[in-house]
Amino acid sequence: MLNQLNQLTTEASNPASAQIDSLSALQIVQLINSQDALVAEAVNTQAQQIALAVDAIADKFRSNGRLIYLGAGTSGRLGVLDASECPPTFRTPPEMVVGVIAGGPEALTRAIEGAEDHPEYAERDLAEINLSSNDVLVGIATSGRTPYVIGGLKYARSVGAVTVGLSCNSNCQLRPLSQIMIAPVVGPEVVSGSTRLKAGTATKMVLNMLTTGAMIRIGKTFGNRMVDVRATNQKLVARSRQMLSEIVGIPTDQAERLLRQCDGEVKTAIVVHMRKVSPQAARQMLIDVDGHLSRLLATASE
Repeated sequence: MLNQLNQLTTEASNPASAQIDSLSALQIVQLINSQDALVAEAVNTQAQQIALAVDAIADKFRSNGRLIYLGAGTSGRLGVLDASECPPTFRTPPEMVVGVIAGGPEALTRAIEGAEDHPEYAERDLAEINLSSNDVLVGIATSGRTPYVIGGLKYARSVGAVTVGLSCNSNCQLRPLSQIMIAPVVGPEVVSGSTRLKAGTATKMVLNMLTTGAMIRIGKTFGNRMVDVRATNQKLVARSRQMLSEIVGIPTDQAERLLRQCDGEVKTAIVVHMRKVSPQAARQMLIDVDGHLSRLLATASE
């Protein structure tokens, strides 16, 4: 086990931070920041693989499939975080993007000893949410060797789900189990083995791309506007009102009234205003173009 760890890039000692305990607070911050600057380029090397995963996820979404994140520790928490942000941002049902973490919800706030060491726990957890061939499973393990994630990928293959591996070590045990392998190699951490640092940052960047890219592909934005936002707080209510006002060119008070008529649905309100139809008719028009507002507005008015 120790020899295996010594072979992992994420476990190696970083010469740049060998004397970090003798630095001032400012020097520590500058060193960490200089190492973080390397992360974006590492992620960029995986652009083609990430794009393949985005299209695979979007394809499953179009057939009412799901994206399931699976991980342990920091990896699992980042998956749950990304999943939890999709409903308010893109007005998706909570079951469309799901985060599964070794040890269950309790593991979000504290370490659950040994939870990641049991591949059979992943099979149990995925069976409980009825993982199927209509889903994409993204197994997240920065080391690329977490038994829980390996067990999950094996189970996903057995039920015919699309398997995506995400690791910060290129030569890892996830690769042979993954139809799409994403491996941004960020190098040794500032604190050796603390993969919540560069590896965690790279993971968050990739997950952002997977969900955001897939949501854009299925029509959840209009240009770069999040027109499917669910206004669950005052900030999002104000954002919806301002967005509608700017897109269709009406005063904010009129935009507010229009949103009330459309149950707060910005996309529906845009169609109602621009096509002079009822909210019900607008919703059906959007269904007819698979939710792509730009496609709807590009067609000639009937």
